[in-house]
Amino acid sequence: MSIHEKASPLSLVGEPVAPAPEKLERPRYAVYEHPRTIEGKTYKAGTWYHGLKQSGPEEKAIPVDHWICTPLTVEAETVNSEDGTIGRLLSFSHRGRRIEWVMPMEALAGKGDEVMKVLLGRGLVIEHHQRRQIVPYLASHQSPNLVIATTTKPGWHESGAFVLPSRVIGGDNVRFQDSGKAANIFTCKGSINGWQTEIATRCLGNPVLILSVCCALAGPLLAKVGVNGGGVHLVGDSSSGKSLAQLLAASVWGNPGNFAASWDVSKGGVEIEAASRNDTVLILDEIKRADPKRVQEMAYAIANGTGKGTMTREREGRAKLTWRVLALSSGERSLSDHAAIGGSNAHAGAELRMVDVNAGNRTHRAFDEVHGMTGQEFHRTLNDAVAQNYGHVGPAFVESLIKQPEDLHSAFRHERQAFGTESSQAGRVADRFAIMALAGELAIRRKLINWPEGTATKACRLLFNEWLSTMGDGNAEDRQILRGIANFIDLHGDSRFSELRHSGTTTVHNRAGYYEVECGARLYLFNNPGLAEAAIGFNLKRIVRALQGADALAKVDIEAGQKRSNKSYVMPGGGKSRFYVIDPVKLDHEGAGQ
Repeated sequence: MSIHEKASPLSLVGEPVAPAPEKLERPRYAVYEHPRTIEGKTYKAGTWYHGLKQSGPEEKAIPVDHWICTPLTVEAETVNSEDGTIGRLLSFSHRGRRIEWVMPMEALAGKGDEVMKVLLGRGLVIEHHQRRQIVPYLASHQSPNLVIATTTKPGWHESGAFVLPSRVIGGDNVRFQDSGKAANIFTCKGSINGWQTEIATRCLGNPVLILSVCCALAGPLLAKVGVNGGGVHLVGDSSSGKSLAQLLAASVWGNPGNFAASWDVSKGGVEIEAASRNDTVLILDEIKRADPKRVQEMAYAIANGTGKGTMTREREGRAKLTWRVLALSSGERSLSDHAAIGGSNAHAGAELRMVDVNAGNRTHRAFDEVHGMTGQEFHRTLNDAVAQNYGHVGPAFVESLIKQPEDLHSAFRHERQAFGTESSQAGRVADRFAIMALAGELAIRRKLINWPEGTATKACRLLFNEWLSTMGDGNAEDRQILRGIANFIDLHGDSRFSELRHSGTTTVHNRAGYYEVECGARLYLFNNPGLAEAAIGFNLKRIVRALQGADALAKVDIEAGQKRSNKSYVMPGGGKSRFYVIDPVKLDHEGAGQ
């Protein structure tokens, strides 16, 4: 039986009965989609209980008929793809609209109040005095022949369909399963034509806005191409327009006011938000709301796509939350600057997983082109537009990927060529910008966005090159080490170092080393503890490797034909000590102070 066909009346044990029986068998439950006349009595449409009532042992049983609710049909058995639990696909109508809900069988345990709450909340009309019949009716229903899969996570399902809470794209034998209490963030309003005219057209000439839309569209491509998650972080002063860029991205999938999430949650909260937007986009507002001590850890979690493991009361491991998503974050400070507020040192890996994009120092702050308006007028016009047209482009893009398949791996390799890098770390960031560019170009070619071809690639490449010119194409950990040493010298150059020749006349507390002057410039002689403190979080071997790569070690010793990374000095008071001799100019040359 198709899930769209209405179920025949069911006996108490669940066996189908003839649609118009000669005699009404009792006891049993029956569902009538339309008024039915049986044995001369007319029953209105609904779910009925036909029973027998006996007032005493010697009394003859008399028939009783109770109308329970409007027609409530058990369409199929469901099997959850994540944990294998069994449920039922229920359907009914409310104001002419067909409503579906996947009910887990475990919800029937006890009095089944949660089942009643969900059904009432979704519009099922129930006879109050007969409400306790709902659970026996559902529990007595034999397993339907039709079995479909369910998932608690939006996005691509193993069946090849793309599942959203309110619809399934590309398949009919899978459904989204939730508790019935969660808000549906994948809503729509207006039309795709309205979105194209009022929003997409005004993105032209604005790389930040174009990147934001492409970021929202790239989510469904991550699994198809094999690119890891991560994000971009729009950095700019307050009221620069970066929040508007996020609203535009959110409008691709739903109501911007509801679809956007917040940094103001725990790490577990971020995991839930990411999983609930799997294969789409995670919008995170002002980073200043985030806990500075946890923000880098949260960035890692978003990119890695796996939640923290937990245990049941039986000490069994629960299934971890998983997701694939690109995040679009914003803030007045970069991720590393915000982490520094909490006393945390910048992690190069976190900076690579949430890369900074300039959204504050452009021609009109976050905008490059305001299409003949003032910046304030442009902002207000777009802000009004996203409130009227949203939720159409993302699902339409997925539908086009299913109906018009192409070799996405080949398309990505071709797009990636526009984002040239040398190091593997910068290459991972280039992958992210390239997948966003590909998403935009695919949407253009499929007539979902009214931009000229090449628009998405040009904007994403521009912003990637801006990031590359700031961060460099080298190793991120090397940059972090060099920047840390340069900052240490700037902070403590005269308080924790003294000139080697006059060290006997100078008292230095908590000494990090000495300096010597050659050709009018200082060279800093770091002792082991001082160098480890300057690049905290890295061992000496790793620090030395970064200094060698930058050619920042000005003097070394050669012993037995081999170079040593430090140099031996005769101390003015007698004896010898070894120091790492660092040229600070080479640190600045590598962008350490940026």
